[in-house]
Amino acid sequence: MTTAGPTGDDLVEMLAALANPLRLRIVARLADGRDYVSHLAREIGVSRPLLHMHLRRLEAAGLIVGTLELSEDGKAMKYYEVTDFSLHLTASALAEAAKTLTRSDPQKGPGAEEHS
Repeated sequence: MTTAGPTGDDLVEMLAALANPLRLRIVARLADGRDYVSHLAREIGVSRPLLHMHLRRLEAAGLIVGTLELSEDGKAMKYYEVTDFSLHLTASALAEAAKTLTRSDPQKGPGAEEHS
């Protein structure tokens, strides 16, 4: 992201990802340092498949990043960590982001302007 802040579409995706209490807990946990999926699932108290679903959403929003690493015994382990993001929400920042929106509702698909 640039110093001008996220685009409207990026901001909507980030806020939607953070609006879920479980995803907010995941980001809070990862703010303490990177962790691998199995350990993170145990710490948060959710199944690995459910955790993976939420991790994908956070990663797509650019809030976390995952890397695959090999343990000493050769086992593949996926580690996640928080990206260096910053959200400072003010009315003027939201107004600027809104000018760059290309989708009316990312949950429902492309906006009308994309069908022109």
